[in-house]
Amino acid sequence: MSQNFIAGVPWRNEKDLKTLVENRTTYTLNNCELNIFETHQQAADVNLVFGDLVLTTMLKGKKVMHLFDKPGFDYLPGESVIVPPNELMKIDFPEAQIDNPTQCIALSISKEMIENTFNLLNERFPDKMLTDEWGLDLSNFHLINTQDLSEIINRFIRIGVKERSKEKDVIASLALKELLIRLTQTQARDMLQKTYKLIASNNRLAHVVEYIKNNIREELNLDVLSQKACMSKPHFSRSFKQELGLSPMEFVLKERLSLAKNYLRMANYQIQEVCYMAGFNNITYFIRAFKSEFGMTPKVYQSNLH
Repeated sequence: MSQNFIAGVPWRNEKDLKTLVENRTTYTLNNCELNIFETHQQAADVNLVFGDLVLTTMLKGKKVMHLFDKPGFDYLPGESVIVPPNELMKIDFPEAQIDNPTQCIALSISKEMIENTFNLLNERFPDKMLTDEWGLDLSNFHLINTQDLSEIINRFIRIGVKERSKEKDVIASLALKELLIRLTQTQARDMLQKTYKLIASNNRLAHVVEYIKNNIREELNLDVLSQKACMSKPHFSRSFKQELGLSPMEFVLKERLSLAKNYLRMANYQIQEVCYMAGFNNITYFIRAFKSEFGMTPKVYQSNLH
């Protein structure tokens, strides 16, 4: 199982359900509200709207989400959707049943919390390389959860549902700030993967990412990459991690693992072949890294495909 899935949250007992469609449990905190929605029967055109910006994350089952008057898209576990304030969500539940319910969280975040967090980041870390300033890109609203994002969402759910201390709101506020940072970093990585070729000639980060992708089988280290960015090693490392949430070498590793996964999907290559084609030079390290990232060895992943 991928590490990018969110841990389950408590289900309502059947006798406690007020409704079978979008049954809602709410946990209210300073600056935010955590809602857990469960749906136990098929439904279509269910309307939902929040007054604040909302981060929704699928935990179980499948929805079809309609947003911004665009065609609906499948919404599955391991994914999140950012919805602006007062935006109407129209939701279909094509598969929900009593023995196969859907479960989703919706975390609404106050405008003040969002503004304060990004104002602080823009003051403290103004020299961004990818965008002019810190903030959420609402045009990039449907995200595949990264491991970092999943971890902080998991932590936030635990705080909302289980934390009983007097400091609960303070702990939640700190987690919310981290969640907003992880969201922007997830969006930045997503944007870079889609646009690096277009902006490589005038953006240092995109130039480095293009170089990594074109030279994935070569020796890639911090010396080489910082030279490509025309930056000192410390400045390059710090800027890269700040923008994307990963160190340069973590990014390289993820690129190699993603490439290895594609090779395993494409053809019946030997594991040893895939290892070297994806830029690894040690089969034991490759197998361990693959299992750590995807929850199974390359062999098991490959056999599950056929």
